[in-house]
Amino acid sequence: MKVIIRNDERGLLFKDGSYIKCLKPGKYTLNPFIKYSVTVMDVNQAFYVEGKNINMFLEDQELLDELTVVDVKDNEIANHFEDGKLIDVLNSGKYAFWNVLKKHDFKVVDIKDPEIKSDIDSSIYKNPMLSFYVDSFDVKSYEKGILYYDNVMKKTLDAGRHFFWRSAVYAYVKTVDLRQQQLDMTGQEIMTEDKITLRLNFVCHYKVVDPLKIVEIKDFEEQLYIMMQLILREYVGALKLDDILLKKQEIGNYVLEKLKEKSDSFGVKFLFAGVKDIILPGEIKEILNTVLIAQKKAHANVITRREEVASTRSLLNTAKLMEENQTLYRLKELEFLERICEKIGNVSLTGGSSLLEELNTLLSNKKCGA
Repeated sequence: MKVIIRNDERGLLFKDGSYIKCLKPGKYTLNPFIKYSVTVMDVNQAFYVEGKNINMFLEDQELLDELTVVDVKDNEIANHFEDGKLIDVLNSGKYAFWNVLKKHDFKVVDIKDPEIKSDIDSSIYKNPMLSFYVDSFDVKSYEKGILYYDNVMKKTLDAGRHFFWRSAVYAYVKTVDLRQQQLDMTGQEIMTEDKITLRLNFVCHYKVVDPLKIVEIKDFEEQLYIMMQLILREYVGALKLDDILLKKQEIGNYVLEKLKEKSDSFGVKFLFAGVKDIILPGEIKEILNTVLIAQKKAHANVITRREEVASTRSLLNTAKLMEENQTLYRLKELEFLERICEKIGNVSLTGGSSLLEELNTLLSNKKCGA
């Protein structure tokens, strides 16, 4: 019986079903009267003999010198590199590969801790071949990530893409927005001290500074809304309507200061609070409009009387000056003559008197006629 083993092959010699040794490339003649058998193996493929336990071959040191063996335990995976390139991911078990034509290396990872360590090249776990074994979570530049293992909070994560091995431990990342946010309270009905029910639109700006406290509060925004509502009711309910209309800015300042006292317990920084709108009942609005119109009319009448008194006082002062100064009186006459001439188309003058005397006489006759 002749057997030929090529350069890219190895032969496993069996006698009566038991392994004897490894046959390297070459020609072999076997005794036909002895029950020999040869399993020819391709060294480009993994070492595997069907129906045989791998451990029975590893006692052959000559064979072992041509193999790379890796033993992957439970809760481990092995990244299999062939000539420096990732070609496979191995689950628990014992594996052997021929190191004759190719170099085989392994990166064994304990996935009981799902977080992928920084000593592993990121290009590896981004490989599509690992997609079944790796979960990734994105934390944006304006967010903070909170890492959970089996629903138990572990730590916070900075912005970036984070990778975790899929294992018996379930890893999950919850993100918290760190940007300035706005909480609106619309149509909030509040009764004033003088028993007038009005509606307020209120706004509050805040930023998260402690993400861990945020996730510990159930329905965070709802609780923040209720706290703002109670503070607003406490302050506005102690004021009369007129005071509320005059103190819109003070209402916002008061609520902001009260909110700041609760900042630590909510893990946020309150930046602004203020009243957007005050909505009055229809009948109250009509009454206020009536009062406003009356006030404006009274103010207009005061201004009119003040202007009339000023005008009369000015005329009196002018008359006194003209009485004391004849030249000024004559100038005023000429001013009136100019105005009269502007309204008269033709002026006929007779006699030898001068033009100014004629006009003066005309003016005197008009005064006498009046």
